[in-house]
Amino acid sequence: MKKPKVIVICGPTASGKTKLSIELAKTIDGEIVSCDSMQIYKDMNIGTAKDTTEEAQGVKNYLVDFISPDQRYSVANYKKDATNAIEEILKKGKVPIVVGGTGLYVDSLIYNIDYAEIELKHHCFLSPALIIVIGDKSSNNSNKLYEMAKKIDEKATLAISCNDKKRIIRILEIYHSTGKTKTEQEIESRKNEVPYNYIVFAINMDREKL
Repeated sequence: MKKPKVIVICGPTASGKTKLSIELAKTIDGEIVSCDSMQIYKDMNIGTAKDTTEEAQGVKNYLVDFISPDQRYSVANYKKDATNAIEEILKKGKVPIVVGGTGLYVDSLIYNIDYAEIELKHHCFLSPALIIVIGDKSSNNSNKLYEMAKKIDEKATLAISCNDKKRIIRILEIYHSTGKTKTEQEIESRKNEVPYNYIVFAINMDREKL
């Protein structure tokens, strides 16, 4: 059975993804699914490079401005919402174009990775298991958290900065809530068949110019 075609355009902020995706959507009758972990939030317009109405030129854009900033939104949530958006676009007979720079979101789609949902303590953005493990004192020390994560899942920590507290905590949360490392989850998930024919383009340019 022939898989539906889904185009992916990824790359860093200000590399020209928006302009390219809109021109492409107009040319091939497509609609855009945002793949940006900041543009999903309402009201957070400064520094997130959201498409303006003028820039969009009438092209429908999904998963932008639909989550309140005080809500926790996981990669598992994104994969579900993005898949629903892709299906809606395909039902219209149009071509889905996934556009953004959040690598984890992109990977969850093109490799069909299922990241486990993690139980959260009420009014807290950490899981109960992780709160017990890291304690109050170490929770503000990125270096200490990084070393904890490195002992658990060294491969995952090699891909992030020792100051990237959000992603460090994610590595710890996955392990202490599921008993499996982030790397193990990704390896297991990649055995699943990918439902779409993803055609991926990555925009690159000189870092100083960017």
